[in-house]
This record gives sequence, C-alpha cells and structure tokens, in this order.
Amino acid sequence: MLTITVDDHNLRDMLARLQGRISDLTPAMRSIGEEMVERIKQRFASSTAPDGAKWQPNTPATIEAYLRKFGGTRKKDGSISKRGQRMAANKRPLIGETKALSTTIYYRADSSSVTIGSPMRYAAIHQFGGQAGRGRKVTIPARPYLPIDQHGRWIGEVDRQAVYQQIIEYILAE
Repeated sequence: MLTITVDDHNLRDMLARLQGRISDLTPAMRSIGEEMVERIKQRFASSTAPDGAKWQPNTPATIEAYLRKFGGTRKKDGSISKRGQRMAANKRPLIGETKALSTTIYYRADSSSVTIGSPMRYAAIHQFGGQAGRGRKVTIPARPYLPIDQHGRWIGEVDRQAVYQQIIEYILAE
C-alpha cells in the first residue's frame, strides 16, 4: 500500500493571509485615495478630464468677472490693459484666486471603500455641468475632474486600471 501525505501548511497560511487582507482593504483604499487625489490635482493643473479631453475654456463673461476683481486690468478708455490681457490669458478653468476647489479635494477610506470629493458647494456643478446662478440662467459646462460621471460610471480607463492595480498589489503583497 502506498500512502501519500500532502503538506499543505504553506498553502493554508497563504490563504489565511489572503483572507485577512481581503476582509480589510483599508490600506489599499487609502492608497487609492492618495493616488486619485494626486491625479485630480494634475487635472486641475492641465485642465483635462479623466479621459484626457481638454476642459472647455472660460467664457468671456467668466474672464470679465475675474478681471473686475483686480485693479489695473483696464485702461482709462475701458479697454483691457496689458496686465489684464496677461491675466485673462493665464486664467485657467476652475482655478480662481483662492484655488478653493482644487485645494479641497479629499478622500476618506474604510475597509471596503474610498470616498473622494470636495466640500465646496459648487463642486458638483463643475464636475457634471448644468444650470446655475439666479434663476438658473447660466449654463456651466461639465469639466470633470473626478473619474466618474453622474451615473457613477468610470470616465476613461486609466483611473479604473490604477484602482484595480492598487487592490491587486495590496492583496498579493507579502
């Protein structure tokens, strides 16, 4: 009679480690949050959406409102000064004087999810676009900076792959 003994001690240890890692993904969720916040900051710097599309430029009305906040942007005859022209040319979409939206992106991670957002009241209208202002008469174009649309679907593939990679690396880490 032949007896075969299988020593599955290493396999059981490995499966126990995997089970432990899968039951609490908090470290992976934190890594995902940190990476997504960095990617979002890059989007503000480059004025691009998660799918690589350029954000729509500022409207003339937005530029005008921006210039009104500063002295020296107009000549005596009312035309735009060289300083005003320079400021108008350098005014990027979604970047105001305080940079409030771009500097308040945060994440919150737990054992199974990560939430990414901004506390700014106007964050959603800039992400998804829509009607704003008194009487909802102003149309704000969507300038997505978060990697999802209004239905929770991914925008572009790069962020989704980065999230999957973070999870896989965490689960398989020794």
